[in-house]
Amino acid sequence: MASRSRHSGRPRTSRGRLPLWLGELPVCETDHLESSGVSRRDLLGLLGVAGAAAAVAPILTADPAMAAASDLALDPKTQPADPVNYAPPTNLAADSQAKDAALSWIDRQSESIIGLNDRIWEFAEPSLAEWNSSWAEAQFLAANGFTIKWGAGGMPTAFVATFSNGSGKPVIGFSGEYDALPGLSQEKGNPKHSPLVYNHDPYAPTYGFGHGCGHNALGAAAAAAAAATAAAMKARNLDGTLKFFGSTAEEQLVGKTVAVKAGVYKGLDAFVDWHPATNNSTSWDSSNAMYSIAFHFLGTDGHGGSPLATRPTQDAVSAMSMLTEFLRESHQAHTARAHYAIRQTGQAPNVFPTLSSIWYFAREGSPARAKILMDRIVKCAEAAAMATGTRMEHRIVAGTWNKLGNKRGTELMHANMTQIGAPKFSAADQAFGKALQRSNGTGETGFSETISELRPPASVFMGGGSTDVADISWQVPTIQMGTAHQPGGTKNHSWHHTATAAAHPGHVTMLMAAKYLAGTTIDLLTQPKVVGEMKDEFERRTKGIEWKSMLPDDYELPLYEPPKWFLERTGQKWPPKGVTWPPRRIVSTETAPDLGPALPPQNMPPME
Repeated sequence: MASRSRHSGRPRTSRGRLPLWLGELPVCETDHLESSGVSRRDLLGLLGVAGAAAAVAPILTADPAMAAASDLALDPKTQPADPVNYAPPTNLAADSQAKDAALSWIDRQSESIIGLNDRIWEFAEPSLAEWNSSWAEAQFLAANGFTIKWGAGGMPTAFVATFSNGSGKPVIGFSGEYDALPGLSQEKGNPKHSPLVYNHDPYAPTYGFGHGCGHNALGAAAAAAAAATAAAMKARNLDGTLKFFGSTAEEQLVGKTVAVKAGVYKGLDAFVDWHPATNNSTSWDSSNAMYSIAFHFLGTDGHGGSPLATRPTQDAVSAMSMLTEFLRESHQAHTARAHYAIRQTGQAPNVFPTLSSIWYFAREGSPARAKILMDRIVKCAEAAAMATGTRMEHRIVAGTWNKLGNKRGTELMHANMTQIGAPKFSAADQAFGKALQRSNGTGETGFSETISELRPPASVFMGGGSTDVADISWQVPTIQMGTAHQPGGTKNHSWHHTATAAAHPGHVTMLMAAKYLAGTTIDLLTQPKVVGEMKDEFERRTKGIEWKSMLPDDYELPLYEPPKWFLERTGQKWPPKGVTWPPRRIVSTETAPDLGPALPPQNMPPME
């Protein structure tokens, strides 16, 4: 039976002592750290803070990007992070008339904010083609005093909205996203799976796009926070500049990585961000770096009834997926994630496709580690092509760093969340949340109505998701938080989340997110000391590390051609500067393989 730590309430190992993996770990490796059940607080309590830091420091210094994101990078004199007795500061969030003005603005404008949220939810547009969604978000900001510049980083649905007052300093950035996910269409407010868009096909029915990651709420809340802060700046005559970055294709981790490489985010003093979640919390933890690569196999035609002398591309993607599964045993650390989608292959059993495509994400704790994993995946693709006699092409679609947290900025956000208070849900909201949990087979606890305790992150990053906000975090001190936009136990990227994203409980937490962002931004505008501390921490974390985009110099933007009306409204020309359109076609030119001496003729009629 596992005992419980008096500090964390988390299980210890059964013997209550330091697990063997820490003492046995080679200095240059972080691959084989196992999930021991011992929390960071337990570990540091057992070793003593200094002893634990000394134990893990050599591990992390072998990977500078992971070390920078850990608390070992903090200055213990000015930014101590005592993981055993840590208590967040309580005096960072100031009471001010400007903050009251911003929060009141959100209350008064709640109907228009909810309207923006629901319009984007209804559009449910895919990554790189958010024509209506990006336009709606930009129009909301323009109506509230922001100037709009389209085509940020060469991406048609990316824009920068700017508001400035007084001296224009400091400069605070917001992030807006608005892309939906395939297959996650769902009726809003329905706790049972019922796709809003169902495409009938007797062989392969499909569901439409849906906001199963809540980006409709993410963009609406961020836009509301920016507009509310601008209104407070005018009312209370606050100096500063707000920059709202409308970002395309976050679900594919494309938009921000491209824009950062193009210098779009330069000149910021701080950046505030949020994402829908299952609780109300903030942290300065890290994320996985990630490479995204699309693989194309080209072969020859074939017939299911006479398959000889075919270079089968469907076999190639199947072989590649099998080979990459074998990486998990001996070539993939617990911090790593590798997953794929077969995007294009055979459409009928008796037609061998000449082109099949499979798309991979490879995630690891740092860019260097992600590259090693993706290089192995490329080798699997080469082997699959060799085995099937097909030709393989691949291209990098995205590449993003691990996230760099900011402890002081996170403490400011947590203080504002505590000051403003947790979201409150009606009995009907909670009944809906519990029904969603019931349909998912998880405990029926409903939506969270508490602000989670702020705790230091683990000393050694244990793996997880990725975000293209990470590339921004290496340019400017970045703060992130989440609100309980879906009930606990339900998954992100699920129809359960789509169901809440335009329902009443989703509206509640979306508006609270706007308040947390606005309150924190007002403090950034009025507390230069805190901004200075955030910058000092940022400089310490990034000292000696040269950020370089993971996108190659010859990177080709993954674009769709915008409709004519969108180009006219946004004043853009097609194609963007530096883009060749239409792009090079990927076409098979392969010939049938040699089977050796011909067999005796078979006088059989053709079959279907």
